[in-house]
Amino acid sequence: MLKTRNVQKFDGTMFSRRGARAQGLLLLLAIFSASSLAMAGELTEQIKQTTDKILVIVQDPALKGTDKDVERQQRMRKEIDERFDWADMARSAYGMAWKDLNAVQRTEFTGLFGDLVNKNYMSKVDGYSGEKIQYKGEKVDGVYGVVDVVIVTLRNTDIPVTYRVLKKDSKWMIYDVVIEGVSMVNNYRSQIGAILNGSSYDDLVIRLKKNIAGNASKPETKKLRTAPPAQTGEGML
Repeated sequence: MLKTRNVQKFDGTMFSRRGARAQGLLLLLAIFSASSLAMAGELTEQIKQTTDKILVIVQDPALKGTDKDVERQQRMRKEIDERFDWADMARSAYGMAWKDLNAVQRTEFTGLFGDLVNKNYMSKVDGYSGEKIQYKGEKVDGVYGVVDVVIVTLRNTDIPVTYRVLKKDSKWMIYDVVIEGVSMVNNYRSQIGAILNGSSYDDLVIRLKKNIAGNASKPETKKLRTAPPAQTGEGML
């Protein structure tokens, strides 16, 4: 059971207060950092390949500076897209109502969902400043796997992160990220479900586009029935 005193940020994940302070950067550090790995299986090796590519981009002097922000983030996004299964994540986040969407709507929502997560998390890898990553191991069960990580912040706070992955063909794809016991996909599903209960798909798309564009107004406070008791509406889509 989740502890109380949780807050929900606009990125769509629920964290304890200490986790919220490091939200976006922490989501990626476990993947996009050159930490030593005690047990390097196939899953880990593939993630490390993405790690190395991202680090080359982040540390490239030719891509430093605000005038290079767009190019740098586009290159990072390309590598990230090859490791995250946006289609599976979008379908899970949308929930049971996914069956009611037509092919065009599913494609549209998947693209917007990937853009949303990218905006809220992925670009923050630029802020990497030497946080330590401790790999606690990986488990594989058929085509499914998990990687357990503890991220040690600069204030020596431990934040556990679990990456859930699915093997498709020869690639391990991330389909969910769990931070301090809270699933990112499940949290998005709670928010999206609450919105669809009182609005249409088109209304949801409008809100997503405003969010991605950075023009979304501060949402009204509203507690979800699926949320912990002390959770507020801050961070709603």
